Amino acid sequence: MKTNNKKSVESPQRINVVTLGCSKNIYDSEVLMGQLKGNRFDVVHEAEAGKNDIVVINTCGFIDNAKQESIDTILQYSELKEQGKIGKVIVTGCLSERYKPELEAEITNVDSWFGTNDLQNLLHSVGANYKHELIGERLLTTPTHFAYFKIAEGCNRPCSFCAIPLMRGKHVSKPMDELVNEAKNLAKNGTKELILIAQDLTYYGLDIYGKRNLDELLRRLSDVDGIEWIRLQYAYPSGFPMEILDAMNERDNICKYLDMPLQHITDNMLKSMRRGITKQKTIDLVDQIRDKVPGIAMRTTLITGYPGETEQDFEEMQQWVAETRFDRLGCFTYSHEEKTSAYNLIDDVPDEVKQERADIIMEIQQGISFEKNQEKVGKTYKVLIDKKDGGYFVGRTEYDSPEVDNEVLIAADKHYATAGSFVNVKIDSAEDFDLYGQIVK
Repeated sequence: MKTNNKKSVESPQRINVVTLGCSKNIYDSEVLMGQLKGNRFDVVHEAEAGKNDIVVINTCGFIDNAKQESIDTILQYSELKEQGKIGKVIVTGCLSERYKPELEAEITNVDSWFGTNDLQNLLHSVGANYKHELIGERLLTTPTHFAYFKIAEGCNRPCSFCAIPLMRGKHVSKPMDELVNEAKNLAKNGTKELILIAQDLTYYGLDIYGKRNLDELLRRLSDVDGIEWIRLQYAYPSGFPMEILDAMNERDNICKYLDMPLQHITDNMLKSMRRGITKQKTIDLVDQIRDKVPGIAMRTTLITGYPGETEQDFEEMQQWVAETRFDRLGCFTYSHEEKTSAYNLIDDVPDEVKQERADIIMEIQQGISFEKNQEKVGKTYKVLIDKKDGGYFVGRTEYDSPEVDNEVLIAADKHYATAGSFVNVKIDSAEDFDLYGQIVK
């Protein structure tokens, strides 16, 4: 008995969590790390390998490039294990959920494989218990002042190209009270910006409240003391709940920012993609959103090279991008994913054509971004400082999300700011994706 007691107070070996993929994976890693810390583990994120480390790799299985990066990372740590430079390798996340049998057969020296909903089993495998009292608590991997805030898991949408439902399951909303408590805990620890994420934010509440309830959630989160910005990512266009725009207009701390992946614009592409919307309805929706929230920054994501995409389809998309002038835009080349409905189609656009089309779209967007940034010169914006990098303090306006959008650069030899603080910045000059300015009172 004495020996057991002694073991129970010894510090367990270190666990090094490595995260690949999207913000949903970042969130999942933070929850895992919070549970491990609650079990008194020494837990680190993407640290240099240690001899006795248990390395947990949280993988992405979304598209070809992401899958390859995940496989390369697993092989890298497997080799370190073979060389005796780390202790164990555990793999979790989307790639493991989707391809576990194949991966187990090919990479034999991984100690354990877990899927996206195996948190409790993963914890048990390292001698930890799932602690219900830690629900909503996590160990942030982002700077303390902003946090990704997952309000739902999974997706019910039938998009033909997307394998997410295969890896994440059906849509499950988190209860509102649980989310509000999580926001309060984050705010107590210095978080000022919540970046709301889900596969589909706009579906929130349908499964547990019988109605789309994102607007009520936004208002309740807006009331949490210390939360100064709330940002919306990953809204779905079909059935978009316009009432969330009312909340955006009512509350100063809900950013005038909306990330809505639209994927394509021609009717035949949208139909084949099973998006549940037409070209005209898409155009009308963007116009309505901009009319209802003047000055809103809209971000979208597009796919080039989807099966059957003709030169005419692509030219129509080019013209639409040029006319619509999104504030932010990203572009993926189509990835032919097993077990999706689009996998039954012929992947008939050559890879080099897919990439060429994506490059053309991004070149158009680069010009739009430059022109829109020039319009900001001479204006003053509230900026959240993220970090100091080289000779600059680097921040963002309410119209920009971390990692993917514009940054505001402030010369550190002339001004001083601290990470996590808000400052007013007058923009002096602008490039395609960067703004330069000075702090003003």
